Amino acid sequence: MEKSIIWGSGEQGYHTYRIPALAVTNTGAILSICEGRRDGQGDTGKIDLLVKRSTDGGVTWSDQALIWADGGNVCGNPAPIVDHETGVVWLLCTWNLGSDHERDIIAGTSQDTRRVFVLCSEDDGLTWSEPREITDEVKLPDWTWYATGPGAGIQLRRGPRAGRLLMACDHIEKESRDYYSHVIMSDDHGMTWRRGGNSPRPGVNECQLVELIDGRLLLNMRNESRNIRQRQEAFSDDGGETWRDQFVRPDLFEPICQASFHRGPSTPEGDPTLLFANPANPDSRSMLTLRGSTDEGKTWPHACELQAGPAAYSDLAVRSNGQIMCAYEAGEDNPYERIEMGRISWGELSGEYV
Repeated sequence: MEKSIIWGSGEQGYHTYRIPALAVTNTGAILSICEGRRDGQGDTGKIDLLVKRSTDGGVTWSDQALIWADGGNVCGNPAPIVDHETGVVWLLCTWNLGSDHERDIIAGTSQDTRRVFVLCSEDDGLTWSEPREITDEVKLPDWTWYATGPGAGIQLRRGPRAGRLLMACDHIEKESRDYYSHVIMSDDHGMTWRRGGNSPRPGVNECQLVELIDGRLLLNMRNESRNIRQRQEAFSDDGGETWRDQFVRPDLFEPICQASFHRGPSTPEGDPTLLFANPANPDSRSMLTLRGSTDEGKTWPHACELQAGPAAYSDLAVRSNGQIMCAYEAGEDNPYERIEMGRISWGELSGEYV
């Protein structure tokens, strides 16, 4: 495992860097996107969206650049999607007043609400468009809290909906205050966005999805119940329009935290793989573990611990040469001291082709 630090807390005027997201462009540039939290570790106050670029496979990184800042408000939840047909990198994100707290947004007593925006880059992350609000298209009036990702979305490669851009999101209903996962989608290369389907049952939120070889979609979701310390999953047969068969994954433990879910590189024999990363300790945000599957996520026999100590959010990406990259929050005293990158091959992860 090769490791390097991308973001270190306290650097360049930011107290904390959080919520890593990765994107690999059509030309092979790697974008590391995160929230720069100016005044503290918390989820409120001045939070900016930042990016660093690597053109040598994640060995070295550019200086950080600002994607979006809005005074003392929250510009967060970075969730990129690369459109492999056009080369454009789309970035879904959320906004709220820096003075509004999550609990008040959920209760409907905040001054403003949680809003959804999209930006894009046509030059591999060097420059970004102005943010464009899409709240009315992707958020219902009785939804209060809303989050894009965190982490990367996907573009469908198979079947009649090939080319569709899909981002996993979550929301809370005002009256019931129930958490749901859902997806939003674009069928015109990011020009317009709309809501897809919700998780069949509540109690889940932050999520990511993959396209299975048989064309179905698999949604992997954070569990909000403190009595169930495992992930949940659901399937879609219609490109994310609806979801079914929601169930608890007893083998994917979590301490109630975000996780990363991604299509992996093919094995040397050409077999497809899936990747999953999260803090694997059900009692604390620690033991950040990368897992590999060769049966479309039915089992996860391959595992590698990236960080034994405190660790939290992560995002996965795969380079064109098959190298696996995982950006994740880590530290010695708490999980939010830095964002670092681990790089590994499938052979090293599986232990079969070292």
